[in-house]
Amino acid sequence: MGLKVELRTYCFIDNMQAQFTAFMATIMKGYLPVVGNAALYIETSPSMVINNITDIALKATDVRPGMQIVERAYGLLEVHSDDQGTVRQAGESILQYLGLKEEDRLKPAIVSSQVIRKVSDYQCQLINRTRHGNMLLGGQTLYIMETWPAGYAVLAANEAEKAANINILEILSFGAFGRVYLGGEEADVIAAGNAAEASLAALKGKEAKGGSAG
Repeated sequence: MGLKVELRTYCFIDNMQAQFTAFMATIMKGYLPVVGNAALYIETSPSMVINNITDIALKATDVRPGMQIVERAYGLLEVHSDDQGTVRQAGESILQYLGLKEEDRLKPAIVSSQVIRKVSDYQCQLINRTRHGNMLLGGQTLYIMETWPAGYAVLAANEAEKAANINILEILSFGAFGRVYLGGEEADVIAAGNAAEASLAALKGKEAKGGSAG
């Protein structure tokens, strides 16, 4: 492939959790996943490359596309299957087409994280008006993580749900930055936040030039 492509996100999810899956079903415009599916999220720059790699993945394997977003700067693709091997094969086909390796992805950075305890009823109302997932109740604890690149927010949210009994409120996984909003009891939210942060810290990739978050 002659065009130089930046692999911003290459994110494999081994086992989609129940809330994570239900949340994705509210925002996806393609084929919807079910609990336990494996998934692959790929974010590229330039954005238009997403059209090509969607074509490659669907012709090479039996994965189903749930999300294809082509913004001005970045593109995002999600594919899923009930077979992990099929999803991994789709990823390998895409990487081969791009002439890249998984390690050529950008290394995720946590731009910020916040814990707000005993959230006010009024702040809950503001958050609940814009969320696509579960609701936040007054007196609960709120955790917010901001990721870079944006696509890694999905891995953080899924791993958070594996770790503790929390509610996924919102996941923003495309654009300049990603965000994850979690709610619940304080101990659970802290454990989930720690798991989310650890999942991103464990990923290997290329450091961005001039600083990890630009």
